[in-house]
Amino acid sequence: MIPIYFAGNRVAGFRLLPLALAMAPLFAGPAIAQTAEAPAAAQLSTIEVVGRTESGAYHSEEAAGAKTALPLRELPQSVRIVTRQAIDDLGATRLDDVLDYVGGVSRQNNFGGLWDNIAIRGLPGNENTGMATLLNGFSSNRGFNAPRDLAGVERIEFLKGTAAALYGSSEPGGTLNIVSKRPLWKAAHSVEGYVGSYGLKRGAFDSTGPIGENFAYRLNVAVEDRDSFRDHVGASRQVIAPAFTWKLGRDTVLEYAGEVLRHKTPLDRGVVAVNNQLGAIPRSRFLGEPADGDVTVDNQTHQFILSHEWNSTWRSRLGLSWRETSVTGFSTEASALRADNATLTRQRRFRDFDSSDTALQAELQGNVKTGAVEHELLIGLESFRFSMDSLMLRANPTTARPYAITIYNPVYGQAQPTPTANTDTLEHQRGTAFYFQDAIRLAPEWRLVAGVRVDDNRQSLLNRRTNATARQDPSSTSPRVGLSWLPTPQWTFYANAGRSFRPNVGSDFAANSFEPETGRALELGTKWESADKGIGATAALFDIRKRNVLTSDPVNTGYSVSAGEIRSRGLELDFAGQVTKHWRVNASLVFNDVEITKDNSLEVGGRLLNVPKVNGSVLAVYEDAFANGQRYGLGGGVTHVGKRLGQARTQAEANAGTPAFELPGYTTAKLVAYWRLNPALRLTLDVDNLFDKTYYTSSYSRLWVTPGTARTLTVGLQARF
Repeated sequence: MIPIYFAGNRVAGFRLLPLALAMAPLFAGPAIAQTAEAPAAAQLSTIEVVGRTESGAYHSEEAAGAKTALPLRELPQSVRIVTRQAIDDLGATRLDDVLDYVGGVSRQNNFGGLWDNIAIRGLPGNENTGMATLLNGFSSNRGFNAPRDLAGVERIEFLKGTAAALYGSSEPGGTLNIVSKRPLWKAAHSVEGYVGSYGLKRGAFDSTGPIGENFAYRLNVAVEDRDSFRDHVGASRQVIAPAFTWKLGRDTVLEYAGEVLRHKTPLDRGVVAVNNQLGAIPRSRFLGEPADGDVTVDNQTHQFILSHEWNSTWRSRLGLSWRETSVTGFSTEASALRADNATLTRQRRFRDFDSSDTALQAELQGNVKTGAVEHELLIGLESFRFSMDSLMLRANPTTARPYAITIYNPVYGQAQPTPTANTDTLEHQRGTAFYFQDAIRLAPEWRLVAGVRVDDNRQSLLNRRTNATARQDPSSTSPRVGLSWLPTPQWTFYANAGRSFRPNVGSDFAANSFEPETGRALELGTKWESADKGIGATAALFDIRKRNVLTSDPVNTGYSVSAGEIRSRGLELDFAGQVTKHWRVNASLVFNDVEITKDNSLEVGGRLLNVPKVNGSVLAVYEDAFANGQRYGLGGGVTHVGKRLGQARTQAEANAGTPAFELPGYTTAKLVAYWRLNPALRLTLDVDNLFDKTYYTSSYSRLWVTPGTARTLTVGLQARF
């Protein structure tokens, strides 16, 4: 075990840097991320290194999050990668902008617009922390994280199925890995400006290049300010993402990737349903209080990777990640809709959360041969320390002071109640894990990937209001195995199986800690890749079971027990690539059946919140050039999301025949276009929700329903030099 020392509640992450440097000869490794994908032969020209790209790839051949040199076609796992080209074609500036174009991904409660929260293959993470998310292979969802800005992002990797054998605590449906832009060894710079509907103003700057022979930098900056189709709701954000690569020697490299982000917006719980129906009030209606002002989310992340190539077959990697997050501000949130179906009582809340997270990874990777069998071995050790200080004050409505609003004719500006202490906790987590993976070339047409991770965690939660501390020491062993058969250079057939775990926070009536959630995932699929590697397709069948889900205690009211079970089964179809010289296409179609198979209060056989049975999308872009050499692109996208459960349904409600509250399915369209005026200047147009359809993306209950964005038009000008 590698000892790590801390001082106080806020971890001084940089104090670990001397330790990291001292251990460099023992553990180091490859770069955090690879450079941008090379274009396929059928593309019009080479990909640009900065700014919005054109003629780049939709299909990627590898994923950094898989931690193996095996090409994706040979990997016995479904992986969906949103490349930088796809991000740019979509005009995406936030993670939320790409989600509808990834099969099997569904939006969950987004905490009033203050974070990203999704489910993969129908299985969401903890409602207070979201699903497992990685940034360059490090956990990035501990604490409170603002919606992800894509200014400094190279690509987004959706690792389908369980990844617990590599990354520990996670959902068996999948894990999301964000890959940062890296410094390049050729100078390039870009400036971008955007204006659009609802007062959108955004500027971005991307600069990279060498400083001397051994040092290269990259700097991404974005500033954004916008109003919204929602009344009294606007947002502003600033993000700075610096990075450098420093060649310390012929075989040793130190890399740094950082991000500082501030996001400010009112906490907006959306609209309410009346008599189980949406549309009674317009999608623009704000039911909070404008006087609350903005909630501010501050995030900062610093990552160091020290790598060393020992010889042609062995390399090592030492990584250090330090993150701090905070959220502060007032909000007014719906509490209950009275019997008149017009008067909404509300709570007023104040939140002040701070967290600190430090993680250390050490890996040794190499290739060995045993006879005719080739092994790619990965041996890793990870340790983390996390603390979170949470204070929430709350004022509940009373008969004397209902703090209510009329949903049909809201009048703002009433006297606001003063919230008092509701939650005051201090959480500590620490964990150490060992993991091992072997990617084996059994024969020219066979690949076997097997791995296991052993986690030893400790958690404590101090309730300052009662001075009581709940403790648990969840430990788990997470194995996985996968086999691929490559009968031809284009086709692969594969199968895999794995287990996962995720600790449950809190304790039962007897003050005993909950057993961790455990998952078992099975997957069977096939992959196809064109001869020029410009097109890829995957079809996958999956069956996932999850146990020890928290459910209500049937004996002790107000308490929980870990006895629930969930099943997710489905079929996924993904396609991406350059289909002709002029056309590139990204498409997906997913059928997903998720149901509760055991619970003490929720409907057994019922569905989970926000998970559609069917979702699909198509994005297609046509590129060509005018006679004068100016290039242009024109395309569009269509997404479909089926109906979803909008509020958890109890077994008693089901037995009584109470209708379930459902979010209606929706289909939306978008338009994308660009015109390359000259080699240095480009004009773009993006129109989202082209036909201005009213739809609803997610909900937590009938009182908190998030409406989809109204039609928005964005015009951009990008210059590179």
